[in-house]
Amino acid sequence: MNHQLLMSILILSPFVGFLINGFRYKKHSANLAGTIATAAAAISFLSAILLFIDLLGMPAESRKISVSFFDWITVADFKVKAGFLVDQISAVMILIVTGVGSLIHLFSVGYMHHDKGVAKYFAYLNLFLFNMLLLVLGDNLLVMFVGWEGVGLCSYLLIGFWFTDKEKAAAGMKAFITNRIGDAAFLLGMFVLFLTFGTLTFSEINALIPQSPETSWLGAITIGTLFLFIGATGKSAQIPLYVWLPDAMAGPTPVSALIHAATMVTAGVYMIIRLNPLFLMAPNTLMVIAIIGALTAVMAASIGLTQWDIKKVLAYSTVSQLGYMFLACGVGAFGAALFHLMTHAFFKALMFLGSGSVIHAMHEEQDIRKMGGLKKYLPITHFTFFLGWVAIIGMPPFAGFFSKDEILWMSFHSPLGHVGLWALGAIGATMTAFYMTRLMALTFWGKSRVPKDVHPHESPAVMTIPLIVLGILSVIGGWIGIPHVIGSILPGHPENIWEHWLSPVIKAVPNLGHAEASQEWLLMGVSVTLAAASAALAYHFYVQDPEKPKRFAAAMGKFYEVVYNKYFVDEGYFAWIINPLVRTSKNIWFYVDVNFIDKATYVLSDIVRGGGQFVRVLQNGNIQQYALYIAIGIVTTLAFVLMR
Repeated sequence: MNHQLLMSILILSPFVGFLINGFRYKKHSANLAGTIATAAAAISFLSAILLFIDLLGMPAESRKISVSFFDWITVADFKVKAGFLVDQISAVMILIVTGVGSLIHLFSVGYMHHDKGVAKYFAYLNLFLFNMLLLVLGDNLLVMFVGWEGVGLCSYLLIGFWFTDKEKAAAGMKAFITNRIGDAAFLLGMFVLFLTFGTLTFSEINALIPQSPETSWLGAITIGTLFLFIGATGKSAQIPLYVWLPDAMAGPTPVSALIHAATMVTAGVYMIIRLNPLFLMAPNTLMVIAIIGALTAVMAASIGLTQWDIKKVLAYSTVSQLGYMFLACGVGAFGAALFHLMTHAFFKALMFLGSGSVIHAMHEEQDIRKMGGLKKYLPITHFTFFLGWVAIIGMPPFAGFFSKDEILWMSFHSPLGHVGLWALGAIGATMTAFYMTRLMALTFWGKSRVPKDVHPHESPAVMTIPLIVLGILSVIGGWIGIPHVIGSILPGHPENIWEHWLSPVIKAVPNLGHAEASQEWLLMGVSVTLAAASAALAYHFYVQDPEKPKRFAAAMGKFYEVVYNKYFVDEGYFAWIINPLVRTSKNIWFYVDVNFIDKATYVLSDIVRGGGQFVRVLQNGNIQQYALYIAIGIVTTLAFVLMR
């Protein structure tokens, strides 16, 4: 099979869809625009499947499809090709991006049916897919960076899609600017790595990595990887650059699903996994990644406990789950990070699309305090959302259990891990179970609080079919990564397919000791028990005794207000960073630009103009005046000579 042709179709199909809908952006036919865009995404998905099948047929140690289209940049020793790579890591990513992306496109046909800018919307959606494919398929950091910037642009366009609303336009701008901070660090990381290795191609960097880890904080690899990680905190919304992601809810709900589940926010995690041999040589960087990931997981989960907007709850859930992926990377469990990235794509895309179905049924209402009892009106949405709920809180045998448990186990067992990291992960998982059960209860269960003028109804098939497919994946998606301790007691002793698949491209953690089965069972039991107890408590609070949360919030006093207001991080940024920068900039403008540079320019110009006017008086064309000047000159000269 022609790999170059398949790769071209995979990458360019969404771009062609973008061009077609882009040229007809003023058209209002949702069915035609949606069909074009969804077909483009589906063709790309089919190409990804065919490349994946080809990859399966290759020997495990040499599974790699590499295609170079042309020499892109050649300047002295700096050479970069427009090269693309499908291996075990990128194969998983392209299946997620195009597969889940196709379902989101299909859902959008129903959700955006009445929007006047529907053709433009689908053009942006296809462009998003195209850039994400560039990001995950590039065989070097520079091609990856093109896609990296492309998804940043598309997020700005889609988050601020309804830009006539100032709040939504501001949310798009906030995402764009926050990501620029991370992207500047990403560029610096690329510069450091090029100066260190003389190349930006992944395979060449991996071949030049030293044998022993770098212990100094000032080492080139440590500094380069730290810069890359700062870039990842922007794209993947980690402390301190996570603030844009909750506001990204301003865009259409399917956009939230695409950004939060299948594309942009996974970019930072993917980049670290792609460079896993390099990051293993920088244990100080990994420690920073693990701590930031664990703290982000807990902080975002705590905020999710208090939010009332259905999409905001899911947004903070995404920030928290991304924290788990970074925690996994930080303890060297890169395979577990990619595993959770995949399972999270299934259940989080499901839950965002499910929230879109609820919002559609509630005539754009997003406040869960005005919902309740929707189970009987939206049976398919409720059932599929239920599957996503049990998956995200980590109940066996649903997808989230296997990936989350692997992260918690490795955060404890890995030599790069620590019992404190495990504890933070367990606390975050416990809070996840509470706020997700709270979301389920307030939306679908208990007494109805729906306003009388709202008549909820189930969404059309074009919206419920993607929910059903994602619901199935949320159930079975984790079964390819059954841990050895569970597989050993199952009939036939199934192997961990996921671990076997990634082993040639994921470098093992140095000095990883033997896993004690009893210890693994104990930690697994603790995490599942905590999640189940937390879910039961939330059910009691919000279904059986709905007045209790109010009393509890009142008892918490100021602390509840702090959490509800998201720890005032945005306000702190404005007070301590943004406003001082604005004031400083204004002062520099006023005192340096206006009062010094401008005035100096005016004085200089006045001097030159005055000198010119004086010379103009002397050179006025009057012959008699010239004769006078000559006479004066002669007299002055003679007087000077005679005086000597």
